[in-house]
Amino acid sequence: MRRQGSRRSARRSDAPAAEPLTLAVARLGAGGDGIATLPDGRAAYIAGALPGETVEAAPGAKRGEGVAARLVSVLSPSPERIAPPCQHAALCGGCSVQHMGEALYATWKAGLAAAALSRAGFPAVAMAPLARSAPGTRRRADLAIRLEGRHAIVGFHARGSGAVADIPGCLVLHPALREAAAALRAAAPRFAALLRDASAVMTLAREGVDLWLVSARVPDGPTRAALAAFAREARLARLNWSQPGHEAEPVAVLAPPTVRFGAASVPLPAGAFLQATEEGEAAIVSAVLAALADLPANARVADLYAGCGTLTFPLAERFRVLAAEGEAASVAALKKGIGSAGLSGRIVAEARDLTTRPLSAAEQKGLAAVVLDPPRDGAAAQVAALASGPTRRIVYVSCNPNALARDARILHEAGFRLDGAVPIDQFLWSPHLECVASFSR
Repeated sequence: MRRQGSRRSARRSDAPAAEPLTLAVARLGAGGDGIATLPDGRAAYIAGALPGETVEAAPGAKRGEGVAARLVSVLSPSPERIAPPCQHAALCGGCSVQHMGEALYATWKAGLAAAALSRAGFPAVAMAPLARSAPGTRRRADLAIRLEGRHAIVGFHARGSGAVADIPGCLVLHPALREAAAALRAAAPRFAALLRDASAVMTLAREGVDLWLVSARVPDGPTRAALAAFAREARLARLNWSQPGHEAEPVAVLAPPTVRFGAASVPLPAGAFLQATEEGEAAIVSAVLAALADLPANARVADLYAGCGTLTFPLAERFRVLAAEGEAASVAALKKGIGSAGLSGRIVAEARDLTTRPLSAAEQKGLAAVVLDPPRDGAAAQVAALASGPTRRIVYVSCNPNALARDARILHEAGFRLDGAVPIDQFLWSPHLECVASFSR
């Protein structure tokens, strides 16, 4: 996923609950909900239900052309139903499909990418097997903080409410993030005035956890000193603070956090984009390089939405790379990585908002391929510019099947063919999915 954020629960309805109905679940939706048909013909989206099951569900608020429905009981369970492995599954809203068996889960998850590409006009998808990250490997998370008296809750938003679920035994987080969250949970009451209704962005760098506290309240001198002491106690690499919507301000830096991309060591800006797991990053890099394997060495390629260089540096081992990114801090980090790896002759980095100033047709001349890894809302403007320009090879790294469907439709209409797709699952037990799709014309 290109941009991180707390997972927000669905909006509650104040309408009175309807009486439960007995429904037959026909299929799974894109969000992992079981879909059944109500007596009036509308679709009912039932969280926690599986295809083939007969369930009791209470219809609720309108959802698209149908309604959301609350699962009351499973009358006839699917053989694919399993007991959720996480102790927090019933409350936490972070993982929505832990009740799915492995075979159904893998088929449904890969099917999200296939369905998106089919909607774009590519029904015959050469889909690689689903590349999955293991539990306990997620290296970044945006957690909410709530204080209840002398007790602190640090976790994701709870299922079906605006509350926050405490997740000390979370199965998806890397152990280092779980330890940092536990330390924050224990220490948060010491900073009650600062951390009431705050959030914590955690990223695992090579030197340890980079923690960014976001709070509307401003820490005074003694509080800053106490936060610095906490950073040492928790063995953090760095502790940052900011108000919402503001850039991070370092409070304590014990070891400047870095990440490694290819041969480059890159300083990590607070909150900067980083693929959710190392396994996921490796799968994405491998898929991108495989899609370009037939290009000659030293060909010119563009890496758009380059971030701090996740793909730039692996690409530079074979190609000459134009890297463009809109976030100034990421571009600065990317340039430092270029210097540290001695790659100034192979990489040109540019700070550029590709939404307002996409790579033009003239700038595309001489490029053997374009790689793009846009944020969650996709790259409609840039893809349109590529479609109308001379570019003939595109590798699109998507973190949102809906945006992929829209942008791939532009390429389909411009005469591109789909050469292959690799679905990549970094956010286990959730509807989020990455996909590397390669196109040519």
